[in-house]
Amino acid sequence: MSQTKILLDESEIPTHWYNVVADMPNPPAPVLGPNGQPVTPDQLAAIFPEALIEQEVSSERWIEIPQPVREIYKLWRPSPLFRAHRLEKALGTPAKIYYKNEGVSPAGSHKPNSAVAQAYYNKEAGITRLTTETGAGQWGSSISLAGQMFELEVRVFMVKISYHQKPFRRSMMQTWGATVIPSPSDQTEAGRQILAADPDSNGSLGIAISEAVEEAAARKDTSYTLGSVLNHVLLHQSIIGLEAKKQFEKVGDYPDIIFAPCGGGSNFGGVTFPFLADKAAGKAVRLVAVEPGSCPTLTRGHYAYDFGDAVGLTPLTKMYTLGHDFMPPGIHAGGLRYHGDSALVSQLYHEKLIEAVAVDQLPTFEAGVLFAQCEGVIPAPESNHAIRACIDEALRCKASGEPKTLFFNLTGHGHFDMAAYDRYFAGELDDYPLPQEAIDRALANLPKI
Repeated sequence: MSQTKILLDESEIPTHWYNVVADMPNPPAPVLGPNGQPVTPDQLAAIFPEALIEQEVSSERWIEIPQPVREIYKLWRPSPLFRAHRLEKALGTPAKIYYKNEGVSPAGSHKPNSAVAQAYYNKEAGITRLTTETGAGQWGSSISLAGQMFELEVRVFMVKISYHQKPFRRSMMQTWGATVIPSPSDQTEAGRQILAADPDSNGSLGIAISEAVEEAAARKDTSYTLGSVLNHVLLHQSIIGLEAKKQFEKVGDYPDIIFAPCGGGSNFGGVTFPFLADKAAGKAVRLVAVEPGSCPTLTRGHYAYDFGDAVGLTPLTKMYTLGHDFMPPGIHAGGLRYHGDSALVSQLYHEKLIEAVAVDQLPTFEAGVLFAQCEGVIPAPESNHAIRACIDEALRCKASGEPKTLFFNLTGHGHFDMAAYDRYFAGELDDYPLPQEAIDRALANLPKI
């Protein structure tokens, strides 16, 4: 049997992040302000440090990773690439299946790849406090860890229903020194307005974003941080794909198809964008974003300018969207319940350089359980989406006899999601088929540009 675990030495951690903008056939669509004009860097300076703003608008192909960031990355990077021999055998497929395990980070997911970088640049800029929002808690726990590494105060506005449903994520944030506030809260004007209208509000990511942005904009010592969607976040995540390319070289292999779950786009961009450079140079590789059937942003959304939050405080971004006031059903893959998508991912999908598929909730859990029983790792519900699409392709290879090389990104472990697995085993989960009327209703409220 060939190698199972493909490892890199710490000395092989990439020294530069890869910026896909350099290899896109067309420049990214501009981000617009409330007046319909492109946003200027000065307008972003109220909530972001200059270095991150420069990365957000950069078209340089390579951006150096600061040495202090690489030193912290050594706590878990390079992450291992695995050959899923047992899964291949269980499926009876001639395909080879590989996965990159990003669940080995202290926070249990890929999110610290950007959190550590964002904390570093804010510290360098003299910032002492960070605000952010979090839903299920993956990003909140990651920025709490990073804040601890750079001695920054971190304040996390956590969607209220998740604050109560995910107590152990909250405990992680507090262990790393963060203050966790259930949102909507009485600590911001946005929160007080929501509570006045609905004292029992469960909250939403859109509301939590509004609270975190409001607090950051009001204080010079405070910056806002975001865990997905933005260009600089996908830039930091490119370390996943860059390492994977080195690991494939070590075993003399190369993927035919790459699958990654896609909510805001940070892990999809992180694992696939370095391979997109090869595609631009003529290499035949398919890059497939996998999203929930109940929140099908790319596969059923509209390519248009929209707000990134529910209230309309953020600039307007051209992206695939279901409408900023779209409320997705309560699936357990909380990290994929976002109405929009990364502008870069959206543009590449619009230009047919990447693909997208939507999968329903029950088949994703079925795939996750099979994977856990074969490979041992219990995956997060988000990761189960990529596993489902990869297994489906492996079964197509079984039918056709094609020995393709398949690769997916295991974005994180599911140790804090066992209640969702319990509900799956008890037959209490649904697929939430999404009626077209729900999408049409939300799309009717898109901003008029």
